[in-house]
Amino acid sequence: MESKIKWGVVGPGKIARKFASDLQLVEDAMLTGVGSRNVQRAQEFADEFDVPHVFGTYEELFQSPEVDVLYIATPHNFHKDLAIMAMKHGKHILCEKPLGISRAEVQEMVAVSKKNNVFLMEAMWSRFNPTIQKVKQMVDDGELGKLCYLHADFAFYALDRDLDSRLLNPDLASGSVLDIGIYPIFLSYLLLGMPKKILATSNFHSNGTELQTSMIFDYDQAQAVLYSGLTSRSSMIAEISCTEGELLLNSRWHEADGYRLSKDGEEEEFPMPLTGIGYYYEILEVNKCLKAKQIESKLWSHQNSLDLSELLDSVREKCGITFPFET
Repeated sequence: MESKIKWGVVGPGKIARKFASDLQLVEDAMLTGVGSRNVQRAQEFADEFDVPHVFGTYEELFQSPEVDVLYIATPHNFHKDLAIMAMKHGKHILCEKPLGISRAEVQEMVAVSKKNNVFLMEAMWSRFNPTIQKVKQMVDDGELGKLCYLHADFAFYALDRDLDSRLLNPDLASGSVLDIGIYPIFLSYLLLGMPKKILATSNFHSNGTELQTSMIFDYDQAQAVLYSGLTSRSSMIAEISCTEGELLLNSRWHEADGYRLSKDGEEEEFPMPLTGIGYYYEILEVNKCLKAKQIESKLWSHQNSLDLSELLDSVREKCGITFPFET
């Protein structure tokens, strides 16, 4: 592999644009290809980010020798099929979260990664955020005693969007849980592991889209209170409460640029400015893994994605969240 890793983008939408702007900050990465079912959209993206190779079909991009690794940024329900097709062409994959709609889909994707000896990682970019890494280390080291209570939410208003949009169209795996609820669930899993019990309840749109979900993850000596919603905003400050102090991740916590430590009646602020928007750190991780010829990241492994998808499945089952394309 050349010193600069050649990246391609699958699905040149809003998230892909944020990703591409951060990719430009990574010294050993270059954006060399973009593919879309709409060649005009691909060309507009290429013009914006100076991408030399434009493809009007995903298949052409997957077959191209001009890319080493692909970033898949399509709606959720296309992740599995596109990632598998690309991996069968020998491409390494960073796929937007959720990696698959269900644990069964993630299992299938992981099996193809292993069979073809290609890298596969869910784009859980918050895992690589320096603030979140620091807070995890502090919790793991017991610096503030035992973690007993976690509160994390993620919500914004989306009811003014078109019913055909990704967030509100059930045919595109709409709703809050898979799109943004995955973040609070991820934080609970990262800091406390797999819960012994899950309580969850949802409210729905008249078209069947899940709009609000509240969750309690129950652990032996801890509880996590989690929420995601599309009906209003929320504070998005994550509270990590331990026996000897408390950590607060600044809003919006999933892209935190620092934390507050509250201990012995005193509060101290610790700024940790981000490079770029925050996608920068997951790109560094992928490049590092590719250079080491690894097919998964140690920080966010295949097993981590399998666990996370299992938690999402559990929440969906308890709340009755289903999609028309599921049998």
